Amino acid sequence: MAIVGPTAAGKSAIAEAAAERFGACIVSVDSMQAYRDMDIGTAKPSLATRERIPHHMIDVADPSDPFTVQEFQALGRPVLDEVAHRGRAIVCGGSGLHFRSLVDPMTFPPTDDEVREQLAEMDAHVLRQHLVEADPSAGDHVDLENPRRVIRALEVIELTGDTPTARARTREAEALRSYEPRIPFVGLGIDPGPGLVARIAARFDRMVEAGLLDEVRSLRGRLGPTASQAVGYREVMAVVDGTGSIDTARTRAIAATRALGKRQRTFFRRDPRISWQPWLDDGDERIRQALDVIEERTEWTS
Repeated sequence: MAIVGPTAAGKSAIAEAAAERFGACIVSVDSMQAYRDMDIGTAKPSLATRERIPHHMIDVADPSDPFTVQEFQALGRPVLDEVAHRGRAIVCGGSGLHFRSLVDPMTFPPTDDEVREQLAEMDAHVLRQHLVEADPSAGDHVDLENPRRVIRALEVIELTGDTPTARARTREAEALRSYEPRIPFVGLGIDPGPGLVARIAARFDRMVEAGLLDEVRSLRGRLGPTASQAVGYREVMAVVDGTGSIDTARTRAIAATRALGKRQRTFFRRDPRISWQPWLDDGDERIRQALDVIEERTEWTS
């Protein structure tokens, strides 16, 4: 079972209720809940909840660790496969690429820091020229105006000889485009629609009341290149550093989270395997409705 959708939609409450009702484990596909000590700002399930319901892929990396999607996949796939083999598994979260890295036949080309650093020193125009010379159709698959994407494409060519066009023609690429899963699942999408903004604002206020500023202060100097980009943390860090006000941080955090939710919604709405639940404002009724849908579509029984 997969329960996905934009941030602050209430996915966790449904996943936890379903896990308790059907005796399932939860496998998180939240890129920031993977980090230890980032609890309040990621809306991580409480320790009490995790003692009651088995959770996986939470607290598996240090905030200083980049913990790439490739690393997440390497750790998460065996976990998901084992959990699914032994019983019932619920994949839950809003990080689309992390989700697909577990359930779909996605692989990642090798990387090499030295090669990437050498490419990064080159002029962006020269990099684009090199890529187009190696693969005249590269622009059909790579955003040529994005230097990071261009560097990555050239790095892969250097290490494997595979051009973007060649990779796009593989069976794996076709399976990804057609949403053929590596592991079969039933998908349920949760989306409050226009009500998402109010939910985001209310959640941020609850986080501040719960001690978000103290949590961010405790993480100062410990956040690596990925964790430091976590929505909410980067905005509140300005308050901790004394360079911004909490009101400004609140406004910016809500706007950034809203933008994140929009991207997540767009990502998951493209996936034909996801069936979207009609939104109900009553939280208890929303959970009951979702549980009925899960029981019907999975044939799980209590």
